[in-house]
Amino acid sequence: MDDTRNERGNEWANFAYHMERALPGLSLTPLEHDHRIFDSFFQIEPLKVIPPYGPRNPQWYGIFEDNDPTQRLMVIFNFNNDIAEYWEYSDQGYYPIDLSNEAYKLGVNYIVYGHTH
Repeated sequence: MDDTRNERGNEWANFAYHMERALPGLSLTPLEHDHRIFDSFFQIEPLKVIPPYGPRNPQWYGIFEDNDPTQRLMVIFNFNNDIAEYWEYSDQGYYPIDLSNEAYKLGVNYIVYGHTH
């Protein structure tokens, strides 16, 4: 899940509600900055990721099998962030190349992690 900023005050609650319906009993757990998804191919420093909509506190959450962070990560939630925004406009020069590249690296990590875990 991507592109959430809680600007309307209900994005977090809406996402949590629908995830509870889809995956009953499982909850969102904050991802530690040393989680393997940030190092599955490229080494990403989550605290250095800059959200495209200005200064925010980007956070990553996961839904794990059996609510156990040592088990399989089934859902990743980019909160206060919009990684795909960088992808959408990377060919138009709307954002600096280095920020777009970092967003692609994060996307590659998501794919590699998903295929290897």
